[in-house]
Amino acid sequence: MPNQDIPFDDRMLSLGLARVSEAAALASAKLIGRGNEEAADQAAVDAMRTQLNLLDIRGVVVIGEGERDEAPMLYIGEEVGRGTATGSGPEVDIALDPLEGTTLTAKDMPNALAVIAMGPRGSMLHAPDVYMDKLAIGPGFAADVVSLDMTPAQRVEALAAAKGVSCEDITVCILERPRHQDLIAEVRGTGAAIRLITDGDVAGVIHCAESAKTGIDMYMGSGGAPEGVLAAAALKCMGGQIFGRLLFRNDDERGRAAKAGITDLDRVYTRDDMVTADVIFAATGVTDGSLLAGVQREPGALTCETVLMRSMTGSVRRMTYRHPIG
Repeated sequence: MPNQDIPFDDRMLSLGLARVSEAAALASAKLIGRGNEEAADQAAVDAMRTQLNLLDIRGVVVIGEGERDEAPMLYIGEEVGRGTATGSGPEVDIALDPLEGTTLTAKDMPNALAVIAMGPRGSMLHAPDVYMDKLAIGPGFAADVVSLDMTPAQRVEALAAAKGVSCEDITVCILERPRHQDLIAEVRGTGAAIRLITDGDVAGVIHCAESAKTGIDMYMGSGGAPEGVLAAAALKCMGGQIFGRLLFRNDDERGRAAKAGITDLDRVYTRDDMVTADVIFAATGVTDGSLLAGVQREPGALTCETVLMRSMTGSVRRMTYRHPIG
């Protein structure tokens, strides 16, 4: 009979999680600049699934790549890990994006990542595949400095006041999308700078946690809800705040929320609402970016860079992996 009480040993599992993101990054790197988003994503998925099934866990994908009928992607509800068959290892929730930035990879553009987070069973929001209005800042601020109920201009003004600087000294990261046209105009109206990104809003949010290094003070705008949970897992480790409110365009999307057990459609989720317990988080660079170096080919080897984080200790490790090739 399976042991239901095996503790989540984040320290022992963390290096295994890094191997998972590394494998996905190395697999997808073969398709950098090839113009085939689907093939790059599938390569990352296959490698990530293989590595997950080597871990001694009983894992369930709660943030994945769609519903079960969209297999062979790592679908929501898929069971992974060696312990699934043997009954060994802890029960865990897994949030993942095997290739965050499929377009970035296909076009050889910066900031494509392989991303995964893991926590105890029941610790992560089962976010449906809909949009989420997001707002994030780095660590060191009071809980009520900014909120989703503020206008974009008020958020910039409030953060500038909290930092003791002018609005002109604030930089906001926003996804470059037609739906953000008014948002961009209002933020620029405050005098703040904007760093527009074409894809990869998990990396965009993470940048807020290291503003002194990245120059990004705040992230705002709408993007995928699953990516919001992944970003919350990263900020759980690094410090910082993220707020999210699900956005629904039609009854089908509201039905997805109901299927995920969400009843309050207007709720604003905080970081600790989206990730309720200690987690581990790993991201490996696929293409070069401001967060991580991309996969590099050297004589006889491929190298990649990974950031590995644990919320329990607040530790952040940066590791370089050299993978020999024939």
